[in-house]
Amino acid sequence: MKALLFGIVLGVLLLWPTALSLTATATTTLLGEPVLVAFVLGAAARPYLPTWRGWVR
Repeated sequence: MKALLFGIVLGVLLLWPTALSLTATATTTLLGEPVLVAFVLGAAARPYLPTWRGWVR
């Protein structure tokens, strides 16, 4: 069990810089798309916006 945990910790430590680099690259690529950023912000704000049901009739 100790060897398994040691292997997991060692694997995470070895892969951490690569994962950090990939995460940073993916984040900057996604934030570079204004349409995607606007969609995500709109989707996040939707539950907090008031509903306009009365004037639709």
